[in-house]
Amino acid sequence: MTAADIIEAWDQADPSAIHPTRGIDEDAYWNSGRNQAALIGTVLADGCKVVDFGCGDGRVAIPLRALGYDVTAVDASQNMLDRLRQHDPDMPTLCNPGRDLYGQYGKKADAVVSLAVLIHHGYADCLNLLAELRQAVKLGGLLVLDWPISDQPAEGQVWTDVTTWSQEAHDDACARIGLKQVDAALPWGVYKAVKAGG
Repeated sequence: MTAADIIEAWDQADPSAIHPTRGIDEDAYWNSGRNQAALIGTVLADGCKVVDFGCGDGRVAIPLRALGYDVTAVDASQNMLDRLRQHDPDMPTLCNPGRDLYGQYGKKADAVVSLAVLIHHGYADCLNLLAELRQAVKLGGLLVLDWPISDQPAEGQVWTDVTTWSQEAHDDACARIGLKQVDAALPWGVYKAVKAGG
């Protein structure tokens, strides 16, 4: 399973299949994004520059922006960004699969948020993507990442599978890429951008 396979699958997915709460109703879907944005806001500085990588149709990016953050919504799927613009036409967007993100964004963000992206990538693709996300954040900035660790790590084989990491592989990747885990009461990992090997 490559990143390109995952992007193609999400690009062709029925919007109702994007998130479990959509099976309930649209209000539940958007409320879940507002709740997640509020949680993320507990670790972000007021008004900081945030990249929401893998933003989809804006379920979290739009509420983050409503909370006063300077949000740029980034996704590999132009279809997803088009759906986002139906809800927030003025949201800054960037179509990027995680290659040269910093170069295309053109500045260092204070924070990168990436929920439900890393879990679908195999180990090699995930490492490359993590390095790109880290490069897009200023030194000392934060990354909020859905990057699951398991006592029984497994690499997903199809685009809907979840890839999990061993604690040892996770810690090694953090050291090589320049991430230091921060103790935060969030359901995702929170990392400070540090010098690689630091």
